[in-house]
Amino acid sequence: MQRLRVRYAKRGRLRFTSHRDISRAVERAVRRAGIPVAYSAGFNPHPKISYAGAAPTGVASEAEYLEIGVHRACDPRRVRDDLDASLPPGLDVLDVVEARDGGLADRLEGSVWELRLPGADPGEAERAVKEFLSAGHVEVERLTKKGMRRFDARQAVRTLTLVEGPEKTAGQEPVQPCVILRMVVRHETPAVRPDDVLMGLRLVAGFAPPSPAAVTRLAQGPLDAVTGEPADPFDLDRAGGER
Repeated sequence: MQRLRVRYAKRGRLRFTSHRDISRAVERAVRRAGIPVAYSAGFNPHPKISYAGAAPTGVASEAEYLEIGVHRACDPRRVRDDLDASLPPGLDVLDVVEARDGGLADRLEGSVWELRLPGADPGEAERAVKEFLSAGHVEVERLTKKGMRRFDARQAVRTLTLVEGPEKTAGQEPVQPCVILRMVVRHETPAVRPDDVLMGLRLVAGFAPPSPAAVTRLAQGPLDAVTGEPADPFDLDRAGGER
């Protein structure tokens, strides 16, 4: 069985789609595209499609990953084009490679997140970021499947930087200030999400944006020891294909 690894984006209104609905959309698209997906054995066979590091509902992403098992060899470039054409706009296939050794989920060590905060005060945001980064421990609370959990939101944050920029209309006229936060977060258990970091900023500095954040995951992958940024998790697969 050949394994194909897929990077796709979740954009626009599709960011509000649940993971279950995305899974159903992918299964339908695989059938429409004629991809020879393999199925599990047993009385209730399922297509061999697995997901790694899915972003929460309501969050856009440029770096979502899944793996498809197929029962005959396929050209990854053809699969990329056919699958992308069969998915609804907003679920966009960006890359497909043939899987080599190692598990995909093990490579997803961290993520880069962008948080756009329209109307937030840049000075307050800068002060909150400094206080958060200087704190040794920032405990937040979140309801999980196992009940209410308390955990440290600071330890997982590798970097947190602030970029000030205007919100613009189609005519490119500035309407209001927009604070943009960019963070690199290491994947841990429980996972530290962007809203946990925002909660931490509120706890340590009273920073409360006037409107909900527009969150986008820009990348996820193995954390580079030098830059601290996530690298492309497909690099090892491509290197294996060149030998």
